[in-house]
Amino acid sequence: MEIILKEDIIGLGFKNDIVNVKSGYGRNYLIPQGKGVIASPSAKKILAENLKQQAHKLAALKAAAEEKAAQINGVALEIAAKVSATGQLYGSVGAAQVAEELAKLGKEVDRKIITMKDAKKVGDYVALVHFHKEVTVEIPVKVVAENAAELKAAAEAEAAIKAAADAKKAAAEAAEAEAPAEEAEAAEEEAPAEA
Repeated sequence: MEIILKEDIIGLGFKNDIVNVKSGYGRNYLIPQGKGVIASPSAKKILAENLKQQAHKLAALKAAAEEKAAQINGVALEIAAKVSATGQLYGSVGAAQVAEELAKLGKEVDRKIITMKDAKKVGDYVALVHFHKEVTVEIPVKVVAENAAELKAAAEAEAAIKAAADAKKAAAEAAEAEAPAEEAEAAEEEAPAEA
């Protein structure tokens, strides 16, 4: 089913795009919500006429989007999250956290225009900000452990405990090895006395 979109829908298309969708999605969601109309021949003609009349407005929108993109171009984010000892995040880092970090830097961006695969581990990711259908900015996102010092201290403590246990075990084994030797010496000393 062909639909003419009336607004931007990330992952599907942008306003005034003609997209193919499954019939149920079009009839039950897009059309009743006012997000699209059926792309009949008459609707396509109306769309073409509207686009022709709005060409200068569309150019202005694109210029505004490019200006916004220039403001955040080159920005790299570092997001601290709670992490388990295995490097797994408690929860995940997604578009909402990227929008919050951009807001802290004084760059207001709607989280709905940000796409990012949810980060579930510590590492490097890329968030895409879709300002316009022809203007997209990539933002590198580094997810780090907010409790890195605690994790490091816990790992060091665990290593120290293991080392102490290993030393204690080695001392016990050495003591066991010496005990039979002492018993053998005692037995040898007793044997000549009996003879």
